Amino acid sequence: MIEIRNVKKSFASKEVLKGISGRFEKGRCNLIIGASGTGKSVLLKCIVGLIEPDEGEVLFNGKNFWQASKQDKLAIRREIGMLFQGGALFDSMTVEQNVMFPLNMLTNMPLSEKRDRVFECLRRVGLEDAAHKMPSEISGGMKKRVGIARAIVMNSKYLFCDEPNSGLDPLTSIKIDALIKELTEEYNTTTIVVTHDMNSVLEIGDYIMFLHKGHKLWEGNKESIIDAEVPELQEFVFANKILRSMKKHLH
Repeated sequence: MIEIRNVKKSFASKEVLKGISGRFEKGRCNLIIGASGTGKSVLLKCIVGLIEPDEGEVLFNGKNFWQASKQDKLAIRREIGMLFQGGALFDSMTVEQNVMFPLNMLTNMPLSEKRDRVFECLRRVGLEDAAHKMPSEISGGMKKRVGIARAIVMNSKYLFCDEPNSGLDPLTSIKIDALIKELTEEYNTTTIVVTHDMNSVLEIGDYIMFLHKGHKLWEGNKESIIDAEVPELQEFVFANKILRSMKKHLH
């Protein structure tokens, strides 16, 4: 479980996060949503340990990350898996080598064990036959699945996904959402997904935090979001013409 308390962050004179609090439970898909420029990615970076907040606390199972010792911070970081927006694969490495990269960097595991672990993760995302291919030889959806395999290879307790469906067609997006949901429940991870994809929100949003201009305006789940009486949220949810036309059928 991850808890954030009154997280604030400014860059120069621009206040990006204006006191954000919330709880992200394990075994659930926790979504941070909002339009571009609302502070979603900055909040994610504050939680994952890439940007230090100006004020507030980020707690991993009760331990304050930003007040922890260097050793404790490293221990938490070892339990974090990250799926980057573009996949962020190394072009010069095979799929197997990409997934093995965290094991090479952070463990002293024998090569045979690393290969077994990598194969298990590739099997779990349905890519065991692509181990020796290069990133240039696989599709965008497959790259995202390789990214997920790499994110879970360390038996991560915490899984962070930054716009996992960006650049993907609708059918592939649904498959990626389903995979993230399955892995979250199977491994009981604390999963946080930053997205503006309403399909993802309605498919996997166990807990949803809506940001608008640096404020948290609403929190709830996929069942309650349709009826939420927050004008800014309604505008975000029903920005899509198809969803607007379906609104009366979504209750």
